[in-house]
Amino acid sequence: MRAREVGISLGLGTPGPLNAITDVAGIRVGHSTLKTSIGGKQVRTGVTLIEPRAEHARLQPCFAGCHVLNGNGDATGLEWIREAGTLTTPIAITNTHSVGVVRDTLIALEREALADPSVYWCMPVVMETFDGLLNDIWGQHVGPAQVREAMSRAESGPVAEGAVGGGTGMICHEFKGGIGTASRRLPAEQGGYTVGALVQANHGKRVELRVDGYPVGRHLSEIVSPFAERGTPGMGSIIVILATDAPLLPHQCQRLAQRASIGIARTGGGTEDASGDIFLAFATGNRDLPTADYTLEESGRTTPVTMLNNDQISPLFSAAAEAVEEAIINALLAGEPMTSADGVQVPALTAQILKDALQATGWSMK
Repeated sequence: MRAREVGISLGLGTPGPLNAITDVAGIRVGHSTLKTSIGGKQVRTGVTLIEPRAEHARLQPCFAGCHVLNGNGDATGLEWIREAGTLTTPIAITNTHSVGVVRDTLIALEREALADPSVYWCMPVVMETFDGLLNDIWGQHVGPAQVREAMSRAESGPVAEGAVGGGTGMICHEFKGGIGTASRRLPAEQGGYTVGALVQANHGKRVELRVDGYPVGRHLSEIVSPFAERGTPGMGSIIVILATDAPLLPHQCQRLAQRASIGIARTGGGTEDASGDIFLAFATGNRDLPTADYTLEESGRTTPVTMLNNDQISPLFSAAAEAVEEAIINALLAGEPMTSADGVQVPALTAQILKDALQATGWSMK
């Protein structure tokens, strides 16, 4: 179930046809999921990969920007985005201890795709959250095969949510979390642009959970927390990827990325020290930017670009906040109960449990 299937309509905007990040034309998402036992250890992890365009990102870069709400996390490739303002690789999301192998495999895949690797360097974007309660994270079970599988499965269309890909072993607001997505499409008079969000939700305290502004977490205390004996409620992280087809420049992408914080706050997150809250936004509205393997002679001296005026950008900010808010709730509703290797129960936030808690707050279906 997703939020709108339950009857929960978040915000004022209109979702795209899929209500997913893939409503932005050209974007593809792929997952590789590991649910197995290796050497007697429980493995619940994987890789989620986002291709920003129908063409390879190296050949058709996007303007991009990033924002860190809380830096208790890790990500590769963001320094060059901050410096140059372009995204030139796919984006991968995995667990904390697998960032290195995912990055190295993406480099290998780039090398295989290049006729002459000597004219190019590659700094892939790889982001993470911690799945160590449900997954043998120290075993580093994600390998090149999972990265290649995620890339081979990347496609447009509906996006699988919950315990898939990088989100397999994640916990959100003390319920089973993981991957979630949503989108908003602006009306024609505001440009008709689409903003899509994808989250890997592994953050938040249950008591602070809010849905549609209602404090549902206060009515869910009878459900045993997975952190009752291990860890601390709220520990974890959230990764947010925002995409739009609006013609934004890098500084505007950074501004868009900042608005992910609002969506997280609306659901009751974003206030924990032990949470890495890192966001990336990219825009596909400009095409034919200099390729990542360019030389001066090939690229020319200047490139014409289009910029959405700043006084027209507020609707995109609203769309981003709403899409992130709904993506988090979708991630929660997609969760299924999971048990750790040592018997810790991670409950699911089912549609019925959520509706009962909402009604206890005085909420009524719109």
